[in-house]
Amino acid sequence: MKTDVLVIGAGPAGLAAAVELRRLGAGGVLVVDRDDKAGGIPRHSAHTGFGGRDLRRVLTGPAYARQYADAAAAAGAAIRQGTTVTGWDGPRRVTLTSAAGVETAEAGAVLLATGCRERPRTARLVPGDRPRGVMTTGELQRRVYLAGERLTGRALVVGAEHVSFSAMVTLAHAGAEVIALVTDQPRHTSYAAFALAAAWRWHVPVWASTTVRRVQGRDRLEGVDLDTAGNTRFVACNLLVFTGDWIPDYELARAAGLDIDPGTRGPRVNTTLETSVPGVFAAGNLVHAAETADVAALGGRHAARGIAAALRHGPAPESVRLPVTVEPPLLWISPNELRVAGPPRTAAPPPAPARGRFILRSSVFRRLARIGVWQDGRRLATSAAYCMKPDRPLRLSAAWIGRADPRGGPVVVRLH
Repeated sequence: MKTDVLVIGAGPAGLAAAVELRRLGAGGVLVVDRDDKAGGIPRHSAHTGFGGRDLRRVLTGPAYARQYADAAAAAGAAIRQGTTVTGWDGPRRVTLTSAAGVETAEAGAVLLATGCRERPRTARLVPGDRPRGVMTTGELQRRVYLAGERLTGRALVVGAEHVSFSAMVTLAHAGAEVIALVTDQPRHTSYAAFALAAAWRWHVPVWASTTVRRVQGRDRLEGVDLDTAGNTRFVACNLLVFTGDWIPDYELARAAGLDIDPGTRGPRVNTTLETSVPGVFAAGNLVHAAETADVAALGGRHAARGIAAALRHGPAPESVRLPVTVEPPLLWISPNELRVAGPPRTAAPPPAPARGRFILRSSVFRRLARIGVWQDGRRLATSAAYCMKPDRPLRLSAAWIGRADPRGGPVVVRLH
């Protein structure tokens, strides 16, 4: 089977890219996803708040997912659900496996939009027994909103970022009594309004500077040992939900031999979201885990424009690849490469990233921080961050990229 563009992943980034590709006349677009329905994580996020940046209106998660799935189908994209990419046979040739069998798909360009996932308890190295009742937010929301399960008893949420409060609401809807949100940070990393609503509406506190030391319960969860400032206590609970701690679904990217960025742990991408392999692009939370669905969708649109240009003009001439890196306490930046086409002395500035800005993450809380962009001891730009928190995005304007020297060393972003 041949197609002009193969999109792997039918979440917000993949579907938004499919719509934009068809609008730009990029030819045939095939979207494949291993799930049985298109839409991605918003399908089982029943709360409102989706679509503000990209659709200019606020929807529930399922309505938002349907909007994009319907728009992609109406635009003429072919969407194949229950289909998994199980291997690469070349830079833009993959093996598809589904209930119908195994086949090969070859494309002029490939977009990886496989998203991200929460690290489960095992990956977080939390010791103890292995009872039933321990899960991630994704599993929780699937069980409650897709399978209609009732989950009763005392529940504890590990984490205090945006998705942690979403998990709290889901547990309450499912019939559970949420005891608290537990975080090893000195305070929650979400919006103040979320914490106030949790305390006033749901009567759920945030236990800060607290870690889960051990899980107890042979068959069914009995409780956990919590540590706060060296003091350990046992808290009885029947449900334990691990939230946040996102990691990109990078298996396909690694299997394709793409360069992986050590900070984001996703494929390294330039400002058009092209990876180290020409014609292979990556977008959404695969390259910046984890942003909101609308930011992922806007990234998908941006990647579609880069793909359409690549199909229209053919392979780009040999280019200079200039890494963009960060120094602690900054954790990562995305995009993480500037790619300048042509000889360094006469090259035009690289194109701007999605929304004209880079996304960063920090490991610390800080107010009114100054962010500097440097290359070979030369300052390219200075920006201000008024409220820096772990798990929250920082935005850095891309206005400086034309000042980067293609003949110079890596660009480094650091705090003053």
